[in-house]
Amino acid sequence: MAVVEKERRMWHWVLLVVLAWAGLAYILLPRLWTHHERQPGIAHLPMVTQTKQGIPGDPIDVGLVGTRDDVVRAMIAAGWTPADPVTLKSSIEIVGSVLLRRPDPKAPVSPLYYDGRVEDLAFEKEIGRSADRRDHVRFWKVLDAGEEGAPVWLGSATYDKGVGLSHYTGAVTHHIGPDVDAVRDLLVDDLKAAGMVRTLYQVTGVGPTLFGRNGGGDRYYTDGEVWLARLTVNGEKNANPPTIVSPPPAVLMKDNLWRQIAGLVGDR
Repeated sequence: MAVVEKERRMWHWVLLVVLAWAGLAYILLPRLWTHHERQPGIAHLPMVTQTKQGIPGDPIDVGLVGTRDDVVRAMIAAGWTPADPVTLKSSIEIVGSVLLRRPDPKAPVSPLYYDGRVEDLAFEKEIGRSADRRDHVRFWKVLDAGEEGAPVWLGSATYDKGVGLSHYTGAVTHHIGPDVDAVRDLLVDDLKAAGMVRTLYQVTGVGPTLFGRNGGGDRYYTDGEVWLARLTVNGEKNANPPTIVSPPPAVLMKDNLWRQIAGLVGDR
C-alpha cells in the first residue's frame, strides 16, 4: 500500500507540473507578450502568409505606415529595387541570371498570399552576382487608415540563399535562410539610414518561433515581432533620428532572452 500511495503522489505532482507548464506556455506568457497598442486595427489579422496551395508560408515580420507612393519612394531610397511582375519574359530572365551568374536586380519573386490575395508590392536587394541570392520583401496593404491616419502595410522579409526544389511539392523555388529577423532588421536599418522613418515600434506577429517551416519546407526562426516603421511623407528625408518606441517590459525581456537563444541555434 505504501508503494501505491507513493506512486499516486508522484503522478499527482507530475500532473501539477504539466498543468503549470501548460498554463505558463499557452496562456500566461502569450498574453504578456501580445501587444497591439500602437496599431490595434491589425490585432485580429493572421501573421503568416500562405502559398497558392494554402500551405503556411513565410511569417509577417515587418510593416510600413504610409501611402503607396511613400512606400515605393522609401524603399528605393533605402536601396531596395521593385521586383518585376511574374511574366514569361521575367521568368526566362531570372533563369538566365541564375544559370549564367549574371545580375538581375529586378528579378520577380514567387507569389505569396495573405488574407486570400497576392502581394501588392515586392522589393529586393541583390547579394552576390545573380538572382539566386538576395534579400527580398513582399507587402500587402491591410488597413486604409491605421492609428496615424495613413495606410498600413504588412510584409514578409526573407533571404533567398539559393534555388532548389520545394521540400513539400517538388517544384523549383528559392530556399530561404532561417534567420528571418536578420532580414527584417536589415530592411529597417536601411530605411533609417536613408532618413525615411519618422517613428519605429513593435507589434506582435507570429510569436516566438524556433522551428517554423515555410511553404517550401524551409526552416525559420523568429522572435515573433513585427517592426512597424511610420514613413516620411512624399519621400522627404528625416534629418533627425527616428523616434523608437520601446515595447512593454515583458516583451523587451522576451526579446533579450530570444537573442541569446537565437545566437545559439542560428545561422543565416
